[in-house]
Order: sequence, then structure tokens, then C-alpha cells
Amino acid sequence: MIKEKFYLKNKIAIITGSSKGIGKAMARGLAEFGATVIVSSRKQEAVDQVAEEFNKLGLSADSIQCHVAKKEDRINLVETVIKKYGRIDVLINNAGTNPYFGPISKMPQNLYQKTMDININSAIELSNLVYPYMKNQKGGSIIHISSIEGLHPSTFMAAYNISKTALIMAGKNQSIEWGRHNIRVNSICPGYVKTKLSAALFENEDLKKGFLKNVSLGRGSTPDEMAGLAVFLASDASSYMTGTSIVNDGGLMNAPLIPMQ
Repeated sequence: MIKEKFYLKNKIAIITGSSKGIGKAMARGLAEFGATVIVSSRKQEAVDQVAEEFNKLGLSADSIQCHVAKKEDRINLVETVIKKYGRIDVLINNAGTNPYFGPISKMPQNLYQKTMDININSAIELSNLVYPYMKNQKGGSIIHISSIEGLHPSTFMAAYNISKTALIMAGKNQSIEWGRHNIRVNSICPGYVKTKLSAALFENEDLKKGFLKNVSLGRGSTPDEMAGLAVFLASDASSYMTGTSIVNDGGLMNAPLIPMQ
């Protein structure tokens, strides 16, 4: 049956940056479809709270602290999951940051490096860590959470844009290298999502009106509206999909060159 392809029973899924926002919504989505989700973020207390919340709902969740920019934390995350569960079926590289707003010409090197370390370098390193286990078990799904900012330029998010573009290409390269082992790698490119990271945009009415004017649906999305794609890409429902990036932006990328009257 087609619907059974969406089921994730007996699957072990790591989601970074999943104590809140899009990451938490995706973790809950996977758990509702039967996966055991590893809630991971920088603070142990935060991930413990989310795992406890999920467990009270009858969902299967565990919590492991991981600051993705720290090598020792990345290694501990993967090794702890393998030691306890014996496999990793899904890795969602969701953790991200944007500490700098401005053009390339004024971009501080330290903030650029921080953005790269968290948004792209950590995703590559974590993928490399789970790769041998997915190879041995003859399959797995890696999902990178990129952004529409990785598909078009802006004058005020230079470092973030660069990192998210790189994340898409990393997934494409991984897909052609690892596809023969039945390891699929895809990216999700959200549009404007109401999260802590985007709070400044939504709280300022003038800014909000400006950036929503080209969104076909006329609104930002909620984190839950990203969870369905994560379930799809994590499951056998997308078993023939790899190396692609899926845009979920309310129609923003379809904005006409000449505004509609």
C-alpha cells in the first residue's frame, strides 16, 4: 500500500537544532510516523524538555546534546546513537545560524567563519560520520535544511546566502557519491518561516509587509508546514529521489518580474 511507504517504524532519526522551530516540528513529524527521533541541540536541558514532551504524547524520542560546530560533540552524537540503537536511518542537518546582516564587502571574518562552521561544515562532517553506518546497512536518508536564500542573492544576508547555496551543492555531490549504497541526500529550501531566527522580520510591520509582498500566499509559514516534506524525504515514499532540492516558500520564488496590479 502506498500509505505504508510513509511509515517510519523502527527507523532511527537524528535531527540537529531540534529543540525549537523547524527542527522540533520535523522531529515530531517523524516521530508521529513511527520513528525514534534523537532530539539534538546545544543545550541538554532544552533537548531533554522536547524529548520528554514527545514521550508524554506516546512518541519515541531520545535527547543528546550537540553543538554542531564542535568536533567532539558531533562524534559523541553519532557514536552514542550507534551504541544505543545500532543504526542510523535518517540524518536531518537542520542546525543553522545567521549572526551577520550586511553585504560581502563589510562581512567580518569571524562571523563569516561561524556561519560556515554551523551551516555547512557541520552538515558535511556529520554526514561523513553517519555515512559508513548507512553504507553497511545498505541505505539511509540525509536531509539538509537549506533555504530560498541559497537560491537567490540578497544585499543583507551575504554569509547566510553563501552557506545555504553550498549546502545544496554538498547534497548534490553526496548524492552522486553515495547513491550506489542506497543513501539518498536531498535538501529542503524553506521560505519565510516564523521562528526565533526570523523574529525580527515578522515583528516589524514595515519589514513584514515588504518581504511578504512577493509571496503568492501572502503570509509566512509555520514550522509545522515544513514537517511533511521531512517525513516524505525520510521515508520510502521518496525512495527514488536523491540530489534534489525542494522549495517550500508559499510561491515566493515565482514572484513576477512585473508586479501584478
